[in-house]
Amino acid sequence: MSKFPQIYCRQPKSVELIEAEPVFKPVSAFVKPDTEVRCSAYSPSGDSFVYSQQACLVVCDPSTGENLFTIDVPNVLDFQFSSKGHYLTSWSRPTKLDDDSGNWKDNVEIYRLDLAGRKYEVVQTYLNKMQSGWKPQFTADESIFCRLVNPSQISFYSQEDTKKSLYSLNLKDAGKIQTFELSPGKNPSVAVFIPGNRGNPAFIRIYSLPNLKTPSSQKQFFKGETCKFQWNDLGTSILALVSTDVDSTNKSYYGESQLYLFGITGAFDQKINLDKEGPIHDITWSPTSREFAVIYGYMPSNTTFFDSRGNEIHSLAQGPRNTILYSPHAKYILVAGFGNLQGNVEILDRQNRFNKVASFQASNTSVCKWSPDGRFILTATTSPRLRVDNCVKIWYFNGTLCFIKDFTELYGVGWRYQPLSDFPPISTSKPDKCEITPDVSAIEYMAKKTSISGTQKSGGGGAYRPPHARNRGATPSRTLAEVEAQRMGRGGSRSSIIPGSANSSTESFVNRRIPGTVPARIVPGAMPVDKKVKKKKRHHRKENEDATDSANSDNGEDNGNESLIVGGVFSLEEKKIRNLLKKLRSIQKLKVKQTNGDFLEKTQVLKIQTESQVRKELESLGWKEGQSETGNNNKD
Repeated sequence: MSKFPQIYCRQPKSVELIEAEPVFKPVSAFVKPDTEVRCSAYSPSGDSFVYSQQACLVVCDPSTGENLFTIDVPNVLDFQFSSKGHYLTSWSRPTKLDDDSGNWKDNVEIYRLDLAGRKYEVVQTYLNKMQSGWKPQFTADESIFCRLVNPSQISFYSQEDTKKSLYSLNLKDAGKIQTFELSPGKNPSVAVFIPGNRGNPAFIRIYSLPNLKTPSSQKQFFKGETCKFQWNDLGTSILALVSTDVDSTNKSYYGESQLYLFGITGAFDQKINLDKEGPIHDITWSPTSREFAVIYGYMPSNTTFFDSRGNEIHSLAQGPRNTILYSPHAKYILVAGFGNLQGNVEILDRQNRFNKVASFQASNTSVCKWSPDGRFILTATTSPRLRVDNCVKIWYFNGTLCFIKDFTELYGVGWRYQPLSDFPPISTSKPDKCEITPDVSAIEYMAKKTSISGTQKSGGGGAYRPPHARNRGATPSRTLAEVEAQRMGRGGSRSSIIPGSANSSTESFVNRRIPGTVPARIVPGAMPVDKKVKKKKRHHRKENEDATDSANSDNGEDNGNESLIVGGVFSLEEKKIRNLLKKLRSIQKLKVKQTNGDFLEKTQVLKIQTESQVRKELESLGWKEGQSETGNNNKD
């Protein structure tokens, strides 16, 4: 096996094998296909790599990139390896034997692979039209495999004789088996879930092989439509995430979910009590099989760790998280928020009281996996989850980006398995220093990102500014509270109501009423104003907005003009002149910016070009250069 970790990247019509850290280069001898690739994967042992073509499956040696042999089977849409990689099962698109009989061909085939002899053998075929529930499951030593032969029966077969079943688990009286899971470990067990129907409760049962008459552990409950099983690596305990599509309390759009913990001996089975309402986002076992972690609750979610008996060990502070992964040696834990969250990633040291050792951001991540040596993290943006910015990134666990490769479309990515014994102990790695030199692709990406970030920050403090308010270095910024205070006539701003006058008296306003009119609606606690005051307020509000645009550049030149129109009314011509003068002042400011070399938006440049038209309109209304804004064209 190669001494370097390796990844595969599957595209619509190609697949690549890339040697990861520290070389980051393609496997030279591997010939990339140029036709449609629907599925690809490494074997669990890492000894082989398989990808599909239109008429066959291609089996390769990932260390050398050499094609070992092909399996002649057309239209393969999915395949799966056994626990050690010695068996391969394919699922093809169902087809009929002939149109007259209506019979279907067997579309599921199980092969025994001989990599050394570069050959394969078909050990069993059967028909399964559905692309769910078709996968056979193997014990850890691959001596026995089982499959669903009908909706209520699981049959078990020996690898020595695959034609006849050894024994079967028939649950016809209980209902239809929705899902089942065979355990890893030396003492295999099988867990089955049957959803409730017609008023009957759902239940989970665990049977130890080959004793299938009496379950070693079982539990019944009424809220259960789907179930996801997850065994620990030793095969001694199992988590069952039971969900319903509809929340009976109408608190969640995504239904309800409950988590149960079972032991294979029946010594314990319990519901895991979670202290926050909401969905369960992720569950995972530690590679040690002694603890598990759960992320649950409405955002910001809770993250809690439990021992193998369901006792709480530790809880993290609430945060936007929905993904948790243990490193292969269980020293580090990755917690992150992907999907519709921002992609913040945190690395915790499990052996140092869950202290955070690093954090970084991997936005738009749809795939996240630890490397087999537990030092690097792969994140990828894949289709069809996201069809833009598809790429694969490799990070050192301290958050240093080491490699990036962009793709037009990326459909699958994954690490090749390697045992921890192939790598130095994790204790030799420190989070404060990256062990390798980042690839040139990562260096260029970070330099470009830093350049873009610096360009954005140079224009202002980071807050969004509309085009007309940009590049105002000499203009002091104001908060929304200050603007609102000025608009309402507080904080020393100009006010059209004189304190102490009759208009400011609530009592006199309430008592004043014109006979025959409908009394004005008084809002409790609000200051009543008459129509004249309202007009003044509207006028001053417009003046304040103008003051915000000019940003004190006029040094109060408009204050004298305002006093000329308090209580008065603009004529139509005066309003037109006033609005045109506003445009003219704005154009003059833009011309100053243009002269100073400041960046102008396209709309601002077009606005400058309208200056002559604005001046012609002003002259047609009788305005002349140097004439005041309100002292123009007054007609008796």
